[in-house]
Amino acid sequence: MPRLGSTPFAFPDFRGATRRLVVVNLAAFFMLALAGLVLPGWAGQAAGWLTFQPAFFLHGAIWQPLTYSLIHPSLIGTLFELLSLWFLAGFLESAHGDAWITGLYVWSVLGTALAGALLYLAGVGLNLPVLPVPLYGCFGGIFGLLVAIGLLYGDTQFLLFFTIGIKARYMAIIFGLVAIAMLFGEQRLYAFAQLGGALAGYIYIRMAPRRGFRFAFSESWYGLRNRYYRWKRRRAARKFEVYMRAQGRTVRFDGKGQKIDDDHDDKSRWN
Repeated sequence: MPRLGSTPFAFPDFRGATRRLVVVNLAAFFMLALAGLVLPGWAGQAAGWLTFQPAFFLHGAIWQPLTYSLIHPSLIGTLFELLSLWFLAGFLESAHGDAWITGLYVWSVLGTALAGALLYLAGVGLNLPVLPVPLYGCFGGIFGLLVAIGLLYGDTQFLLFFTIGIKARYMAIIFGLVAIAMLFGEQRLYAFAQLGGALAGYIYIRMAPRRGFRFAFSESWYGLRNRYYRWKRRRAARKFEVYMRAQGRTVRFDGKGQKIDDDHDDKSRWN
């Protein structure tokens, strides 16, 4: 992977997957805020159903591993998350493309929810107290993006808290250590989920094709479809050979299902 040198603090281009992710999260924030003004009771109940709560998820709320990332109850927290999302996703998208960024973000969001569910199950099975804190916000996707930058562009310098120059790998390590320290407090479910998002991002980076799983899947699908059509053509060619032999004529086809012209050599003598 390419390595970048030091870079000044500046937000990258607002386009592609970065723009879609920020706009979708921002729209969800304003929709929830507007619903809170018009129907405060209903909005609070809807937000509760959309956040990730392991107990509800394990009892059938299968939408929560994705919808929790769209719930942003705090203005300051939402501003910080969306600015971080813009900066990190935009930085990576310039080198890796739209599909790769979308896949990394979604993979990290799902990994965050999975880690929270696993910790909850472990706590129930081992009879250990795990405070059932609902998960909300796109912090899991941001953590996955941060890990990607730390791994792929570790020597790039950023401004931590807009003031302190620090290399990307050390910034990722610091946030990881903070999450590990939180495991010993009451927010251990939140912290463990963060680490799950980081691990999911790491797995995606190591396993995903350069242009993302979506592109690889589409290429595989078209390849499978083409192989099916070629098989049908060869099968039709074999049937036609049998039919022509029954008519007393010999017709041959090659492995691609194309007719072999037996008279080609004879005709070429007169050209």
